[in-house]
Amino acid sequence: MGLFSFFTKEKKETLDKGLEKTKESVFSKIARVVAGKSKVDDEVLDNLEEVLVTSDVGVETTLRIIDRIEKRVARDKYVGTDELNRILKEEIAALLEENNTMDGDDFSLPESSEPYVIMVVGVNGVGKTTTIGKLAYQFQKAGKKVYLGAADTFRAAAVEQLVIWGERVGCPVIKQKMGSDPASVAFDTLSSAKANGADVVIIDTAGRLHNKVNLMNELSKIKQVMQKVIPNAPHEVLLVLDGSTGQNAFEQARQFTKATDVTSLAITKLDGTAKGGVVIGISDQFKIPVKYIGVGEGIDHLQIFRKREFVDSLFKS
Repeated sequence: MGLFSFFTKEKKETLDKGLEKTKESVFSKIARVVAGKSKVDDEVLDNLEEVLVTSDVGVETTLRIIDRIEKRVARDKYVGTDELNRILKEEIAALLEENNTMDGDDFSLPESSEPYVIMVVGVNGVGKTTTIGKLAYQFQKAGKKVYLGAADTFRAAAVEQLVIWGERVGCPVIKQKMGSDPASVAFDTLSSAKANGADVVIIDTAGRLHNKVNLMNELSKIKQVMQKVIPNAPHEVLLVLDGSTGQNAFEQARQFTKATDVTSLAITKLDGTAKGGVVIGISDQFKIPVKYIGVGEGIDHLQIFRKREFVDSLFKS
């Protein structure tokens, strides 16, 4: 278990507040669906399907949820509309539990004699560097020694932002001049981290998707060079997605999973949008663990994604 593996009241309140816009949007739409209806019938289910799709749950996941509710209605013979929220909550929770994702502890790491390496990918503007900074803060808070690598060498702003986060959190940032080989930065970062007994290394990468082949080659090269220092690096490839972009986040996930072997997801900016349903759809469709969610601007507002707490918060009255 991690050092902070309990889900505190403060974290629950932050999660509730972060999902407020999504909750208000979904509930108001469902209220319109059941208006004047006493039982869940085909019309209610058709309208509910539209609610879920327009809440960015995604078409495939929506159809799966509706199918589950249809079977439940057929089995129970009569389901009142007053029960719809409870049933929807139960079926979404069950769907997420069936996926191959496990709820994690709070920012714990596997025991190892070498640094745990996380390579972070994602398009520019999704909150990638901010997520790295917040991750670094949480690991530092858990007593881990953190090194950051500024391998997005094509944007001065990215390097500068990472340096600011390093100063804020209190961890070293390894960088080179603009336009340097990103793999060289990664090599230097891992070498320095290993020599200085770091527990975790987080590598920022460039967020370009206009040429998938180039992106694939660049990420592959970074991996190969890192493995010269730490054979199994990276231990994790974390894709950061902006939850407020809705269906565009699905497309980014498709593109990046084709370009590299993504092993975990972070979905950011959920507090500023009514599109929180995207977490349900992405978790279901890609079968890649949603590991972190961003539910506020504060340095401690990056949370471990826990399916049950997420669904409880989304349906909290």
